[in-house]
Amino acid sequence: MTITGTVRKRSKETLNKKLATGEVEVFIKNIEVVGKRTKELPFEISENSNVREDLRLQYRFLDLRRKSLRDRLILRANVMAYLRKRMTEEGFLEIQTPILTSSSPEGARDYLVPSRVHPGTFYALPQAPQQFKQLLMVSGIDKYFQIAPCFRDEDARADRSPRRILSTRYGNVVCRPRRCI
Repeated sequence: MTITGTVRKRSKETLNKKLATGEVEVFIKNIEVVGKRTKELPFEISENSNVREDLRLQYRFLDLRRKSLRDRLILRANVMAYLRKRMTEEGFLEIQTPILTSSSPEGARDYLVPSRVHPGTFYALPQAPQQFKQLLMVSGIDKYFQIAPCFRDEDARADRSPRRILSTRYGNVVCRPRRCI
């Protein structure tokens, strides 16, 4: 649907401070239907709808319209912004380590990604960014943090997920007056 019109300020009687757009309205001049709905939605977009997870994931763009999921995305973004701000204020440097790396023999099984450029060779998705800790410390970067995706190819368990976000900070005895972190 395409709507053409003029955005104008709402009258005092129709103001709605609870909405982000509650101070303006669109005076519609023309409405054009550009596509027809060919079938019903696969599920109702509601907090109370009991929908199979595979269906929600197949139609993730619809599922993300639910307020609870949108609120989680906003919370995650705010937490990440807060962590970055605090760590930067403390003098830590944000480092991003590689997503594709070589496989390591310890820990859980790696997810392997075949190389198109080098047939027969594979990259591994990192299980944890700590494998780069010594490299950074020895190179003189003694105070850094990272918020990194980590991947583990393991059997499903209640306390483990194949993909997770790990927030880490490292420092070679980082001290301020009366406080070491």
